[in-house]
Amino acid sequence: MRTFAFSRADSIDAAATPADATAFVAGGTTLLDLIKLDVLQPESVVDINALPLKRVERLDDGRLKIGALVTNTDLAHHPEVKAHYPVLSEALLAGASTQLRNMATTAGNVMQRTRCPYYRDPAAKCNRREPGSGCDAMDGINRMNAVLGGSDACIAVHPSDMCVGIAAIGATLTLQGPNGEREVDFADFHRLPGDTPHVEHDLQEGELITALTLDAPLPGAGSHYLKLRDRASYEFALASCAAEITLDGETIRDARIALGGVATKPWRCTEAEAALVGQPAEKASFERAAEIALKDAVPREHNAYKIPLARQAIVRALRNAAQDRTSQRETQETQA
Repeated sequence: MRTFAFSRADSIDAAATPADATAFVAGGTTLLDLIKLDVLQPESVVDINALPLKRVERLDDGRLKIGALVTNTDLAHHPEVKAHYPVLSEALLAGASTQLRNMATTAGNVMQRTRCPYYRDPAAKCNRREPGSGCDAMDGINRMNAVLGGSDACIAVHPSDMCVGIAAIGATLTLQGPNGEREVDFADFHRLPGDTPHVEHDLQEGELITALTLDAPLPGAGSHYLKLRDRASYEFALASCAAEITLDGETIRDARIALGGVATKPWRCTEAEAALVGQPAEKASFERAAEIALKDAVPREHNAYKIPLARQAIVRALRNAAQDRTSQRETQETQA
C-alpha cells in the first residue's frame, strides 16, 4: 500500500479545494480496497465525516433531500423513504451486507467504482484504470460485464443497487467545489465510457457531492426492486430492475423502469416506459416493454445470458409493482 497524506476537513469549503490526486473518504468501503489493490494511488486523502451532511429532509415541493453522508442503513430505514420511496429502500437492503451498509454513505454509493476484475487487477489491461492500455474484458472472462452502454474501450458494469432505485425515481445531485455550488441531474452524472472510460462522472476537480434530492414521489404508484444474482445475499446483480407503475383501473397511466447489473451506468429505460402508457397491466405489455428495453444490447462471449435475464427481471418487477398497486388500492377501499 502506497503512502499518502491524511487530513480531516471541518467545513465544506475546506474540503472543496482543487488539488491533484486527492480523494475524499467517508465510509471508505470502496476507496480503501482500491488503494490496497494499488488501483487508486491518491497522494492525499481527506476525511469528510465531520461535515454536516447527515440530514434527510422533506422540501416544500415534495422532494426529499438526502445529505451525502447519510448511511445506506439509515436511508433504507428512514420513515420518509419507506413510506414514499419503497423501491429505494428495497434496493438499498438488497446491496452488500449489514456491516457495509452501516458504513457506506449516499454519496459514496453514487461514486462506487466498478467491480470488473480487470479494473481491479493492475496487471490487466484496463482503459478505465489506465487510459489507452486496452480492455482485457472484451475477449476475456466477461460473464459479469455490460450488454448496455458499452463501447469498444470499456464494458464495465456499474455495481450499485441504490443507484438503480434512484434512476427509476429521478433525482438531482448537489455538488460543491472551488467555483461554488451547482446541481446536476442524476441521469446525466454518470457518463457512458465512449472513448474516455476513465472519465466516469461529471465531478470537476475539487468538487464533492453534498446532497442528493429525490424527485417528488409518483402519486399512487406501486413499486418493486428485483435483484437476480448467483446467490441470495452479499452478491452483485447479474441483472436487476427497479419498477414503479400507476394505474387507471387495469390500464397503465405511468411507469418507471431502471436496470442494474447489465449496463455501464444506472440505466433508465425511457423508451420502454413510454411504450407501457395506455396499455393493459398484463404480461404481454410487460414483455413488449422488456424487448424494447434490451433491443440495443450487445452481448460478448460469456454474457449473452444477461439479455433474457434482464427481460425477465423487467417483466417480474413490473408484474410485482402492478400487484403492489392493486393491493394498495384494495386496502384503501377496505379502510374507506
